[in-house]
Amino acid sequence: MDRITEAFTWPFRDPEWLPKLLIIALILLIPIVGAINGIGWMLASLDRLRAGEERLAPANLTHLGRGIRLFAVELVYAIAIVAAALVIFIPAIALAVRQGQGSANAPLISTAIFLNVLGFSVLTLLSLAWTFALPAVVLATDSGGVGGGIRVGAVIRRSRMNPSHTLIAGLMLIAASFVGSLGTIVCGVGVFVTSAFALAMQAWVIRSFEKG
Repeated sequence: MDRITEAFTWPFRDPEWLPKLLIIALILLIPIVGAINGIGWMLASLDRLRAGEERLAPANLTHLGRGIRLFAVELVYAIAIVAAALVIFIPAIALAVRQGQGSANAPLISTAIFLNVLGFSVLTLLSLAWTFALPAVVLATDSGGVGGGIRVGAVIRRSRMNPSHTLIAGLMLIAASFVGSLGTIVCGVGVFVTSAFALAMQAWVIRSFEKG
């Protein structure tokens, strides 16, 4: 329970937490570049935690170089997940379109519905697997670059070294994702502030996973 609470509270120990979060939130407004810089800022904050400093990294645009590698790795995994789902979705869509152009065939319609459900299930399961593997992916990328991050076997082995830590880290990342989406209630603009806070939470979760 203490570990979960720490993930939510540690950013507030930095006396400059509010301006830093606001600046990162503004940078996140920049398409693609903002996301890359945000990832780099999260990694820089992770370095602060490694050094025993419970302070957020400086909030500026200097984190692009650090974030681009992890952004590339996350993009590769995202494409792989979507591609796996499309293998199921495309036949389902083709069947549905074909049935809509002529006389309906009950078995084929049932098959299309089944494939759609299966596709959503696969997409959900792979997305959850990605969330639980994310700490291992981040650490592998941070130490071995893009090549290290996409070594699926090594990532899986690291995730399985201590299943309880992987489970806790994954659940906390889901919580961080939920926090990041809370800002949508403020006309969609507040999401960038809560997303910046979620990145700070991610840094703590990944450090906790790294320490074991």
